[in-house]
Amino acid sequence: MRRSVSSPKELASQIDAEIRALPARDVPGVRAVRRRRSRELQQAPAEFVLAVARALLAEYGHRSAAYELIANHREGFQRIGERELEELGQGIDSWWSVDSFARTLAGLAWLNGQVSDELIRKWAHSGDRWWRRAALVSTVALNTRSQGGMGDTEKTLAICSLLVHDHDDIVLKALSWALRSLVAHDPGAVAGFLEQHQDALAARVKREVTNKLKTGLKNPRGRKV
Repeated sequence: MRRSVSSPKELASQIDAEIRALPARDVPGVRAVRRRRSRELQQAPAEFVLAVARALLAEYGHRSAAYELIANHREGFQRIGERELEELGQGIDSWWSVDSFARTLAGLAWLNGQVSDELIRKWAHSGDRWWRRAALVSTVALNTRSQGGMGDTEKTLAICSLLVHDHDDIVLKALSWALRSLVAHDPGAVAGFLEQHQDALAARVKREVTNKLKTGLKNPRGRKV
C-alpha cells in the first residue's frame, strides 16, 4: 500500500520514479502508471492535480503523463483556459509532444468551448512550426466521435485555409490529417476545399485526402489483404 503524499511535487516525484523503473518506458507502460494514479486522484482537488501535472512537465519532462492526468480528471480539465493551455504547451518541439498536447488537451478544450477560436488561429499564424501543427491537430477532436466531436466543417476549414500555403513537412502532414478527419462528416466540403485550393496545396495533401475521399483510406496501396 502506498503511503500518502503531502504535496504535488512529492507525488510527481513518485510518478517519475515509477516511470523510470519500468522495464520499457513505452506508451502502454507509462499509461498504466498514469491510469493507476488517475484512479487515486479521482477525488483530489483540481488545483492539486494541475500542480502535479505542472511538476511532471517542469521537473521531469513527462508530457503525455501530465496531459493525460489532467484530461482524465473532470474538474482539473475544466480549469483549463487559454492561459493554462499555453503554459502547458510551452516547449512542444517534436511530433509526439505536439500531438500529445493537441490531441489530449488543446483540441478537447476547444471542442468544449474552454478556449476561443482566436487562440487556435493565433497558433496557425505562429512563426513556430510546432504551434502551427498544434493548430491543425487541434481540429481533429472536433471531428472525432470517440472524443465527442460531431463534426465542425466551419472551424476545421477555417484553420486549414490559413495554412494551405505552408509546405513545411511538419505542417502539411497535419493539414492532411485535419482534412481526412473531416471526411467522415462532410466529404463534400472537403472535396470542395481541395478544388478551391488545388494550386496551393502540396501534392502529398491532395493525394492522401483524395484517397480518403475515394477509398476511405489514406494509402490504399498499403492496405493488407
